Amino acid sequence: MALPFYLEASWLQIGLFAMAAAIGAIGLGLLTGTTGQLSLGHAFFLAVGAYGYAWFAGDPGLGLPPPLALLLAVGLTGAAGGLFSPISGRLRGMYLGVATLALVFLGHHVMLNAEPVTGGFNGRPVPPMEVLGFSFTGADPYLAVLGVPFGATERLWYLGLFLLAAAWWTARNLLRGRPGRALAAVRDSEVAAAVLGVPVARYRSAAFVVSSMYAGLAGALIALVSQTVVPDYFGLALSIDYLAMIVIGGLGSVGGAAAGAVFVSALPLVIARYADQLPLIEEAGAGGNAVGPAEAARYLYGAAIILILLRAPGGLSGLLRAGRAARARPKPPGTPQPSPRKPDEPQERTS
Repeated sequence: MALPFYLEASWLQIGLFAMAAAIGAIGLGLLTGTTGQLSLGHAFFLAVGAYGYAWFAGDPGLGLPPPLALLLAVGLTGAAGGLFSPISGRLRGMYLGVATLALVFLGHHVMLNAEPVTGGFNGRPVPPMEVLGFSFTGADPYLAVLGVPFGATERLWYLGLFLLAAAWWTARNLLRGRPGRALAAVRDSEVAAAVLGVPVARYRSAAFVVSSMYAGLAGALIALVSQTVVPDYFGLALSIDYLAMIVIGGLGSVGGAAAGAVFVSALPLVIARYADQLPLIEEAGAGGNAVGPAEAARYLYGAAIILILLRAPGGLSGLLRAGRAARARPKPPGTPQPSPRKPDEPQERTS
Protein backbone atom coordinates (compact mmCIF):
# COMPACT_ATOMS: atom_id res chain seq x y z
CA MET A 1 0.00 0.00 0.00
CA ALA A 2 2.88 2.40 0.70
CA LEU A 3 5.06 1.58 -2.31
CA PRO A 4 3.64 4.34 -4.59
CA PHE A 5 5.01 6.89 -2.12
CA TYR A 6 8.59 5.62 -2.52
CA LEU A 7 9.03 3.90 -5.89
CA GLU A 8 9.42 5.44 -9.32
CA ALA A 9 6.66 5.02 -11.88
CA SER A 10 8.75 2.54 -13.89
CA TRP A 11 9.00 0.17 -10.91
CA LEU A 12 5.30 0.53 -10.23
CA GLN A 13 4.58 -0.38 -13.84
CA ILE A 14 6.68 -3.54 -13.47
CA GLY A 15 4.68 -4.36 -10.37
CA LEU A 16 1.39 -3.81 -12.22
CA PHE A 17 2.39 -6.23 -14.98
CA ALA A 18 3.36 -8.71 -12.27
CA MET A 19 -0.07 -8.30 -10.63
CA ALA A 20 -1.83 -8.96 -13.93
CA ALA A 21 0.35 -12.02 -14.52
CA ALA A 22 -0.42 -13.26 -11.00
CA ILE A 23 -4.18 -13.06 -11.66
CA GLY A 24 -3.82 -15.02 -14.90
CA ALA A 25 -1.47 -17.56 -13.30
CA ILE A 26 -3.93 -18.19 -10.45
CA GLY A 27 -6.59 -19.01 -13.04
CA LEU A 28 -4.29 -21.34 -14.96
CA GLY A 29 -3.27 -22.95 -11.68
CA LEU A 30 -6.92 -23.80 -10.98
CA LEU A 31 -7.17 -25.45 -14.39
CA THR A 32 -3.82 -27.21 -14.75
CA GLY A 33 -2.55 -27.52 -11.19
CA THR A 34 -5.80 -28.34 -9.40
CA THR A 35 -7.88 -30.06 -12.09
CA GLY A 36 -5.03 -31.52 -14.16
CA GLN A 37 -6.07 -30.11 -17.55
CA LEU A 38 -3.19 -29.02 -19.76
CA SER A 39 -3.89 -25.73 -21.52
CA LEU A 40 -1.70 -23.93 -24.05
CA GLY A 41 -4.38 -21.43 -24.98
CA HIS A 42 -4.20 -19.05 -22.03
CA ALA A 43 -2.91 -16.25 -24.26
CA PHE A 44 -6.10 -16.44 -26.32
CA PHE A 45 -8.31 -15.74 -23.30
CA LEU A 46 -5.99 -12.93 -22.19
CA ALA A 47 -6.51 -11.38 -25.62
CA VAL A 48 -10.29 -11.75 -25.38
CA GLY A 49 -10.28 -9.90 -22.06
CA ALA A 50 -7.98 -7.12 -23.31
CA TYR A 51 -9.75 -6.51 -26.61
CA GLY A 52 -13.15 -7.05 -25.00
CA TYR A 53 -12.55 -4.21 -22.55
CA ALA A 54 -11.19 -1.95 -25.31
CA TRP A 55 -14.24 -2.62 -27.47
CA PHE A 56 -16.88 -2.29 -24.77
CA ALA A 57 -15.42 0.97 -23.38
CA GLY A 58 -13.82 2.54 -26.44
CA ASP A 59 -14.55 4.13 -29.77
CA PRO A 60 -14.96 2.36 -32.14
CA GLY A 61 -16.99 0.24 -29.77
CA LEU A 62 -19.95 0.49 -27.47
CA GLY A 63 -18.58 3.32 -25.33
CA LEU A 64 -19.90 1.86 -22.08
CA PRO A 65 -18.74 2.99 -18.62
CA PRO A 66 -15.34 1.42 -17.92
CA PRO A 67 -16.38 -0.58 -14.80
CA LEU A 68 -19.26 -2.12 -16.75
CA ALA A 69 -16.94 -2.74 -19.70
CA LEU A 70 -14.52 -4.56 -17.37
CA LEU A 71 -17.27 -6.83 -16.05
CA LEU A 72 -18.53 -7.52 -19.57
CA ALA A 73 -15.00 -8.32 -20.76
CA VAL A 74 -14.61 -10.89 -17.97
CA GLY A 75 -18.05 -12.30 -18.80
CA LEU A 76 -17.18 -12.46 -22.50
CA THR A 77 -14.02 -14.41 -21.70
CA GLY A 78 -16.01 -16.80 -19.54
CA ALA A 79 -18.46 -17.28 -22.41
CA ALA A 80 -15.56 -18.05 -24.76
CA GLY A 81 -14.31 -20.62 -22.26
CA GLY A 82 -17.82 -22.02 -22.01
CA LEU A 83 -17.98 -22.49 -25.78
CA PHE A 84 -14.75 -24.49 -25.60
CA SER A 85 -15.72 -26.37 -22.42
CA PRO A 86 -17.46 -29.28 -24.21
CA ILE A 87 -14.13 -30.05 -25.85
CA SER A 88 -12.20 -29.62 -22.60
CA GLY A 89 -14.66 -31.92 -20.86
CA ARG A 90 -13.86 -34.79 -23.22
CA LEU A 91 -10.18 -34.45 -24.18
CA ARG A 92 -7.29 -35.45 -21.93
CA GLY A 93 -3.58 -34.77 -21.64
CA MET A 94 -1.67 -33.65 -24.69
CA TYR A 95 -4.79 -33.88 -26.88
CA LEU A 96 -6.37 -31.09 -24.84
CA GLY A 97 -3.10 -29.16 -25.03
CA VAL A 98 -3.06 -29.37 -28.83
CA ALA A 99 -6.74 -28.34 -29.00
CA THR A 100 -6.10 -25.26 -26.84
CA LEU A 101 -2.99 -24.49 -28.91
CA ALA A 102 -5.27 -24.09 -31.91
CA LEU A 103 -7.06 -21.28 -30.07
CA VAL A 104 -3.88 -19.20 -30.00
CA PHE A 105 -3.35 -19.40 -33.77
CA LEU A 106 -7.04 -18.87 -34.49
CA GLY A 107 -7.16 -15.87 -32.17
CA HIS A 108 -4.04 -14.33 -33.71
CA HIS A 109 -5.56 -14.64 -37.18
CA VAL A 110 -8.77 -12.96 -36.02
CA MET A 111 -6.88 -10.15 -34.25
CA LEU A 112 -4.94 -9.37 -37.42
CA ASN A 113 -7.95 -9.38 -39.75
CA ALA A 114 -10.84 -8.03 -37.66
CA GLU A 115 -9.57 -4.45 -37.99
CA PRO A 116 -12.83 -2.67 -37.05
CA VAL A 117 -12.66 -4.32 -33.62
CA THR A 118 -8.97 -5.00 -32.98
CA GLY A 119 -7.25 -2.32 -35.09
CA GLY A 120 -5.34 -4.94 -37.05
CA PHE A 121 -1.56 -5.26 -36.85
CA ASN A 122 -1.08 -1.89 -35.13
CA GLY A 123 -3.59 -2.68 -32.39
CA ARG A 124 -5.90 -0.15 -30.79
CA PRO A 125 -5.76 2.30 -27.87
CA VAL A 126 -7.38 1.44 -24.55
CA PRO A 127 -9.67 3.92 -22.80
CA PRO A 128 -8.66 4.63 -19.19
CA MET A 129 -10.59 3.37 -16.20
CA GLU A 130 -13.03 5.85 -14.65
CA VAL A 131 -15.17 5.23 -11.55
CA LEU A 132 -17.83 7.75 -10.48
CA GLY A 133 -16.07 10.60 -12.25
CA PHE A 134 -12.63 9.70 -10.86
CA SER A 135 -10.24 8.98 -13.72
CA PHE A 136 -7.24 6.67 -13.37
CA THR A 137 -5.07 9.07 -15.33
CA GLY A 138 -2.61 11.76 -14.28
CA ALA A 139 -4.60 14.71 -15.59
CA ASP A 140 -8.19 14.81 -14.38
CA PRO A 141 -8.59 15.30 -11.50
CA TYR A 142 -5.15 16.27 -10.19
CA LEU A 143 -4.33 14.30 -7.04
CA ALA A 144 -1.45 14.59 -4.58
CA VAL A 145 -1.20 12.57 -1.36
CA LEU A 146 1.32 13.68 1.30
CA GLY A 147 3.03 15.80 -1.32
CA VAL A 148 3.40 12.90 -3.78
CA PRO A 149 1.58 13.45 -7.11
CA PHE A 150 -0.56 10.45 -8.02
CA GLY A 151 -0.55 9.90 -11.76
CA ALA A 152 -2.00 7.08 -13.81
CA THR A 153 0.50 4.45 -12.61
CA GLU A 154 0.03 5.25 -8.93
CA ARG A 155 -3.75 5.13 -9.23
CA LEU A 156 -3.72 1.91 -11.22
CA TRP A 157 -1.48 0.39 -8.55
CA TYR A 158 -4.32 0.36 -6.04
CA LEU A 159 -6.78 -0.91 -8.63
CA GLY A 160 -4.37 -3.76 -9.40
CA LEU A 161 -4.00 -4.55 -5.69
CA PHE A 162 -7.78 -4.70 -5.29
CA LEU A 163 -8.25 -6.99 -8.30
CA LEU A 164 -5.39 -9.28 -7.22
CA ALA A 165 -6.73 -9.51 -3.66
CA ALA A 166 -10.21 -10.35 -4.97
CA ALA A 167 -8.81 -13.00 -7.32
CA TRP A 168 -6.65 -14.49 -4.53
CA TRP A 169 -9.53 -14.58 -2.02
CA THR A 170 -11.93 -16.16 -4.51
CA ALA A 171 -9.46 -18.88 -5.53
CA ARG A 172 -8.56 -19.71 -1.90
CA ASN A 173 -12.22 -20.05 -0.94
CA LEU A 174 -12.89 -22.15 -4.03
CA LEU A 175 -10.08 -24.57 -3.24
CA ARG A 176 -10.98 -24.85 0.45
CA GLY A 177 -14.63 -25.59 -0.27
CA ARG A 178 -16.46 -28.52 -1.78
CA PRO A 179 -15.72 -27.52 -5.42
CA GLY A 180 -11.98 -27.49 -4.70
CA ARG A 181 -12.09 -31.00 -3.22
CA ALA A 182 -14.08 -32.18 -6.23
CA LEU A 183 -11.56 -30.67 -8.66
CA ALA A 184 -8.68 -32.30 -6.80
CA ALA A 185 -10.51 -35.64 -6.92
CA VAL A 186 -10.94 -35.27 -10.69
CA ARG A 187 -7.21 -34.60 -11.04
CA ASP A 188 -6.18 -37.60 -8.94
CA SER A 189 -8.55 -40.17 -10.47
CA GLU A 190 -11.57 -39.48 -12.64
CA VAL A 191 -12.91 -43.00 -12.09
CA ALA A 192 -12.72 -42.68 -8.31
CA ALA A 193 -14.27 -39.21 -8.47
CA ALA A 194 -17.17 -40.52 -10.57
CA VAL A 195 -17.72 -43.38 -8.11
CA LEU A 196 -17.93 -40.82 -5.30
CA GLY A 197 -20.67 -38.99 -7.19
CA VAL A 198 -18.62 -36.14 -8.70
CA PRO A 199 -19.93 -35.10 -12.15
CA VAL A 200 -16.53 -35.20 -13.85
CA ALA A 201 -17.42 -33.57 -17.17
CA ARG A 202 -19.28 -30.74 -15.46
CA TYR A 203 -16.41 -29.93 -13.13
CA ARG A 204 -13.84 -30.11 -15.91
CA SER A 205 -15.92 -27.66 -17.95
CA ALA A 206 -16.50 -25.37 -14.97
CA ALA A 207 -12.76 -25.26 -14.25
CA PHE A 208 -12.11 -24.16 -17.82
CA VAL A 209 -14.72 -21.39 -17.59
CA VAL A 210 -13.37 -20.08 -14.27
CA SER A 211 -9.79 -20.17 -15.56
CA SER A 212 -10.87 -18.26 -18.67
CA MET A 213 -12.52 -15.55 -16.56
CA TYR A 214 -9.33 -15.12 -14.55
CA ALA A 215 -7.42 -14.76 -17.82
CA GLY A 216 -9.92 -12.18 -19.07
CA LEU A 217 -9.47 -10.08 -15.92
CA ALA A 218 -5.70 -10.30 -16.28
CA GLY A 219 -5.90 -9.29 -19.96
CA ALA A 220 -8.07 -6.26 -19.15
CA LEU A 221 -5.59 -5.14 -16.47
CA ILE A 222 -2.70 -5.56 -18.93
CA ALA A 223 -4.58 -3.40 -21.42
CA LEU A 224 -5.16 -0.69 -18.81
CA VAL A 225 -1.49 -0.63 -17.82
CA SER A 226 -0.04 -0.67 -21.35
CA GLN A 227 -2.77 1.69 -22.69
CA THR A 228 -2.71 -0.14 -26.02
CA VAL A 229 -3.19 -3.73 -27.18
CA VAL A 230 -1.43 -5.34 -30.15
CA PRO A 231 -1.89 -8.87 -31.54
CA ASP A 232 1.77 -9.92 -31.37
CA TYR A 233 1.78 -9.74 -27.57
CA PHE A 234 -0.77 -12.56 -27.26
CA GLY A 235 1.23 -15.32 -28.91
CA LEU A 236 2.29 -18.84 -28.06
CA ALA A 237 5.28 -17.56 -26.06
CA LEU A 238 2.88 -15.89 -23.61
CA SER A 239 1.06 -19.18 -23.00
CA ILE A 240 4.39 -20.92 -22.38
CA ASP A 241 5.31 -18.15 -19.93
CA TYR A 242 2.16 -18.83 -17.93
CA LEU A 243 2.90 -22.54 -17.80
CA ALA A 244 6.37 -21.66 -16.52
CA MET A 245 4.80 -19.50 -13.82
CA ILE A 246 2.70 -22.26 -12.30
CA VAL A 247 5.48 -24.86 -12.59
CA ILE A 248 8.02 -22.62 -10.84
CA GLY A 249 5.51 -21.53 -8.22
CA GLY A 250 4.07 -24.98 -7.60
CA LEU A 251 1.10 -26.72 -9.20
CA GLY A 252 -2.14 -26.44 -7.24
CA SER A 253 -0.99 -23.55 -5.02
CA VAL A 254 -2.56 -20.08 -5.24
CA GLY A 255 0.36 -18.39 -3.52
CA GLY A 256 2.85 -20.38 -5.58
CA ALA A 257 1.19 -19.34 -8.83
CA ALA A 258 1.37 -15.69 -7.78
CA ALA A 259 5.04 -16.00 -6.76
CA GLY A 260 5.94 -17.73 -10.03
CA ALA A 261 4.09 -15.03 -11.97
CA VAL A 262 6.07 -12.28 -10.25
CA PHE A 263 9.34 -14.06 -11.04
CA VAL A 264 8.62 -14.81 -14.70
CA SER A 265 6.89 -11.53 -15.62
CA ALA A 266 9.12 -9.11 -13.73
CA LEU A 267 12.46 -10.74 -14.59
CA PRO A 268 12.71 -9.54 -18.25
CA LEU A 269 11.57 -6.04 -17.27
CA VAL A 270 14.17 -5.80 -14.50
CA ILE A 271 16.89 -7.13 -16.82
CA ALA A 272 15.88 -4.60 -19.49
CA ARG A 273 16.17 -1.80 -16.94
CA TYR A 274 19.73 -2.79 -15.99
CA ALA A 275 20.84 -4.12 -19.41
CA ASP A 276 23.63 -1.54 -19.70
CA GLN A 277 25.12 -2.70 -16.38
CA LEU A 278 24.90 -6.49 -16.82
CA PRO A 279 27.58 -8.52 -18.66
CA LEU A 280 26.72 -10.35 -21.90
CA ILE A 281 23.38 -8.54 -22.12
CA GLU A 282 22.58 -5.71 -24.49
CA GLU A 283 19.68 -3.30 -24.61
CA ALA A 284 16.64 -4.26 -26.66
CA GLY A 285 17.12 -3.40 -30.34
CA ALA A 286 20.88 -2.95 -30.12
CA GLY A 287 22.87 -4.68 -32.82
CA GLY A 288 25.48 -6.99 -31.31
CA ASN A 289 26.39 -10.53 -30.40
CA ALA A 290 25.08 -10.38 -26.82
CA VAL A 291 21.59 -11.57 -25.91
CA GLY A 292 18.70 -9.21 -25.27
CA PRO A 293 16.75 -8.86 -22.02
CA ALA A 294 13.87 -11.09 -23.14
CA GLU A 295 16.18 -13.91 -24.27
CA ALA A 296 18.28 -13.66 -21.10
CA ALA A 297 15.13 -13.85 -18.95
CA ARG A 298 13.95 -16.97 -20.78
CA TYR A 299 17.33 -18.63 -20.28
CA LEU A 300 17.17 -17.86 -16.56
CA TYR A 301 13.68 -19.08 -15.85
CA GLY A 302 14.23 -22.04 -18.17
CA ALA A 303 17.13 -23.00 -15.91
CA ALA A 304 14.86 -22.37 -12.92
CA ILE A 305 12.28 -24.81 -14.32
CA ILE A 306 14.95 -27.51 -14.71
CA LEU A 307 16.17 -26.98 -11.15
CA ILE A 308 12.61 -27.04 -9.82
CA LEU A 309 11.78 -30.28 -11.63
CA LEU A 310 15.00 -31.97 -10.48
CA ARG A 311 15.31 -30.68 -6.92
CA ALA A 312 11.90 -29.40 -5.84
CA PRO A 313 8.98 -30.79 -7.87
CA GLY A 314 6.57 -28.95 -5.58
CA GLY A 315 7.91 -25.57 -6.73
CA LEU A 316 8.37 -22.55 -4.52
CA SER A 317 5.28 -23.43 -2.48
CA GLY A 318 6.64 -26.96 -1.95
CA LEU A 319 9.92 -25.54 -0.66
CA LEU A 320 8.01 -23.35 1.76
CA ARG A 321 5.92 -26.27 3.01
CA ALA A 322 9.05 -28.40 3.41
CA GLY A 323 10.67 -25.65 5.47
CA ARG A 324 7.64 -25.41 7.73
CA ALA A 325 7.53 -29.19 8.17
CA ALA A 326 11.23 -29.28 9.05
CA ARG A 327 10.73 -26.68 11.77
CA ALA A 328 7.74 -28.55 13.18
CA ARG A 329 9.43 -32.00 13.08
CA PRO A 330 10.28 -33.51 16.52
CA LYS A 331 13.90 -33.18 17.54
CA PRO A 332 16.05 -36.33 17.17
CA PRO A 333 17.29 -38.26 20.22
CA GLY A 334 20.28 -36.69 21.91
CA THR A 335 18.96 -33.15 21.57
CA PRO A 336 19.21 -31.29 24.89
CA GLN A 337 15.83 -31.26 26.62
CA PRO A 338 14.60 -28.88 29.35
CA SER A 339 15.47 -30.02 32.87
CA PRO A 340 12.59 -31.81 34.69
CA ARG A 341 10.58 -29.93 37.28
CA LYS A 342 11.46 -30.59 40.92
CA PRO A 343 8.71 -32.07 43.16
CA ASP A 344 8.46 -28.95 45.31
CA GLU A 345 8.54 -26.57 42.34
CA PRO A 346 5.11 -25.16 41.42
CA GLN A 347 3.89 -26.00 37.95
CA GLU A 348 3.29 -23.08 35.57
CA ARG A 349 -0.17 -22.66 34.26
CA THR A 350 -0.47 -23.02 30.49
CA SER A 351 -3.24 -22.03 28.17
